[in-house]
Amino acid sequence: MKRKVHQQRQAGSLKFFRSIHRVAAIYLFVVFIIISVTGLMLGWKKHSGGLLLPESVNGTSTDLKDWLPLDSLYRNACGILSDSVSAGLSCNLERIDIRKEHGMVKFVFADHFYGIQLDGATGQLLQIERRRSDIIEKFHDGSILDHLFGLRGEYFKLIYTSLTGLALLVLTITGFWIWYVPVRMRNKD
Repeated sequence: MKRKVHQQRQAGSLKFFRSIHRVAAIYLFVVFIIISVTGLMLGWKKHSGGLLLPESVNGTSTDLKDWLPLDSLYRNACGILSDSVSAGLSCNLERIDIRKEHGMVKFVFADHFYGIQLDGATGQLLQIERRRSDIIEKFHDGSILDHLFGLRGEYFKLIYTSLTGLALLVLTITGFWIWYVPVRMRNKD
């Protein structure tokens, strides 16, 4: 009698965990597809032949004493952005990557997905980048909505990553329980 009650409890808990697992999986299917596809793309970005992550182009000198001052290089990058891409694009910087080993400086802009690579010594344009990997990363971590709505502080990203992380944890635990209870019940028979 005691054993039968215990098996009924286990069967009830199994049914409960299956329903949680099913409902969570149904609601999060699209989100997990996006996370997995963008994660794969981000993993391969350096091996995409410049399609996802622009390759670094070599400048003329790797010696910093030959380089122009950063403010001059920045003005050149903004001029090129305005003339060659669009006059309406912002020159607000996300970061400046100095690639001494390539003789190149890269200006990555905050408000759009373009970057400009300049020769550090001459200030000449080496490449205009379309930063697809940055777009993919924003989809991957949910910050695309923060970007689209101009939200500072990445609050949507924080909520999105917290909920998806917790959902993955719930799916892992319930999935383990769905596997474990039948194995345990078989072994007790």
